[in-house]
Amino acid sequence: MGMDNILALALASLLLVLVPGPNVAFIVAVSLRYGRRFGLATVLGTTLGLAAQLGIVVAGYTALIAVVADALFWVKWIGVAVLIGMGIRALRRAEMGPEQPLRPLPIRVAMLRGALLAISNPKTLLFNAAFLPQFLPTSAEPGWQLPGLALLYLLIVAVGDSGWVLLASVARPLLVRLGRWQDRIAGTFLLGAGGLLAASRSGN
Repeated sequence: MGMDNILALALASLLLVLVPGPNVAFIVAVSLRYGRRFGLATVLGTTLGLAAQLGIVVAGYTALIAVVADALFWVKWIGVAVLIGMGIRALRRAEMGPEQPLRPLPIRVAMLRGALLAISNPKTLLFNAAFLPQFLPTSAEPGWQLPGLALLYLLIVAVGDSGWVLLASVARPLLVRLGRWQDRIAGTFLLGAGGLLAASRSGN
């Protein structure tokens, strides 16, 4: 596998991370509401979910990809409903005032939610199945090259998503001082994540 292929994949992956999708919107929302630790736990979850999808792609189970994508269609809409519900609750809390206590969020729940969001998006599975093979050399032989590309892609997405957490963490102290705006903005991101998941075709 040539360096040109690696650089092309790295650049394409970086561009995908910079264009927010449902995963990024959810990660930012969690980071704004609960802080950096919970945002990073969510990134760990979305990374594990993406890794599960990439595992199917790397295994080359073309028929399984279509079956799983069809099965995930209904799961995706459950995820949309959950995200929209979370967004509405955050906006309602903002209207009730900052004195309303924020329910604690266990780290494992943040991670699990991230994993379920990432793995439940059938469009991402289909996109990755078409995306990664484009960066294989024309003379590529079966073996380590596709897994290597998948690992590089996964690493770039994980680092990029962690960058979104850090950006949200920088903004969080200001939003905390602004009171209701913390929940308003977090709720907007949650609604956006639900909308992006409903309309998702590719991206992170």
